[in-house]
Amino acid sequence: MNWIPLTSPEQLAAIQQTSFSRPQVIFKHSTRCSISSTVLSRLERAAAPEAIDFYFLDLLNYRSLSAQVAEQFRVHHESPQVLIIRNGECIYDESHTAITPEEIAEQAAA
Repeated sequence: MNWIPLTSPEQLAAIQQTSFSRPQVIFKHSTRCSISSTVLSRLERAAAPEAIDFYFLDLLNYRSLSAQVAEQFRVHHESPQVLIIRNGECIYDESHTAITPEEIAEQAAA
């Protein structure tokens, strides 16, 4: 998995804009959560689907950015959490052990 670190509010505007041409995935990760670490490991072992950008948001270092993601894409904050952004909107969000590489690929392709 080729993660793009999500570290600034400006990136959210770029994610939203790019989502009109290709799906964007945001993975919100807590380094203090064992479930989050398990999900991250599962994602990193899987082959990344083509034509999707994968962003990694460290919740502990970027709390305010995490809150902005929740507000901008109108989702309830969870940790861990994955969001798929397409056409400027969050079309899918899932949390905890329900996050799977297969589901991300399927939802992004829909």
